[in-house]
Amino acid sequence: MLLELDPRYQERTESLKKISFRTQAGRLVPLESVMNFKEDVGPLSVNHYGQLPAVNISFGLRPGVSLGTALDRINEVARQVLPATVTTSFQGSAKVFQASLSNLSLLFFIAIGVVYIVLGMLYESYIHPITILSGLPSAALGGLLTLWLFGNELNIYSFVGLILLIGLVMKNAIMQIDFALEAERQQTMTPTDAIYEGCIIRFRPIMMTSLATMFGAMPIALGLGAGGEARRPLGLAVVGGLLVSQVITLYLTPVVYTYMARWVKTRKIPSTAAAQPATGSVPQLGPTTSGF
Repeated sequence: MLLELDPRYQERTESLKKISFRTQAGRLVPLESVMNFKEDVGPLSVNHYGQLPAVNISFGLRPGVSLGTALDRINEVARQVLPATVTTSFQGSAKVFQASLSNLSLLFFIAIGVVYIVLGMLYESYIHPITILSGLPSAALGGLLTLWLFGNELNIYSFVGLILLIGLVMKNAIMQIDFALEAERQQTMTPTDAIYEGCIIRFRPIMMTSLATMFGAMPIALGLGAGGEARRPLGLAVVGGLLVSQVITLYLTPVVYTYMARWVKTRKIPSTAAAQPATGSVPQLGPTTSGF
């Protein structure tokens, strides 16, 4: 059974005073004797999210403020103002932004792993890919330092710039190591002499390609064009990472290559010596005669 109040009395709060309920003894008790009535302003509808009442709050960004900075500020204010019983979550573009940032770190390490596998297949070695990847920390340091100096944060565009640096920075080491390996195998040069010749001969192509890349990314780093302010962290990460890694890689890669080559040779020498039989271990058999 469904009871409904007469529509004539639904718009007045005084109508609630006329409602009574019957007790177990059969007596009628007015509703106003057990509760107080008060008029106040409230929402016309209550939204729910996950079976819990929810309130949607929209916000906009000031010019020059990124979405990541706004989300961090909102979370800080929510922790200071809201009680512990109230939880917050972002929706719309803010939720997509948070999801993209959570996967970018994993994507960065997956890219490094894929590059290591490809380089290992190319050079048929576990060591030379490590030598090539040794320039990545300097590139990441240069990119992050440039972002910090220019007051930019680590957002999705800067993450894309760091991923681009993986391929751009390894190009220098590949030029050096590829020449050094060829000199070792065909000209029987020592690792030190081979990488030294590789640095001298490959210096000009390395500088030309690096400068061309930096000048190509310079308009993005300056924020030129429509929407260039949003893409500026990408250009700053690329230009800063290339600039720092260009100076460090030319000195770091030959050192790492020389030490890795020595370490590989020290591992091969004992195994080769163990495979050869010791002198005098095999008995010498001379001619024998027999008579009757």
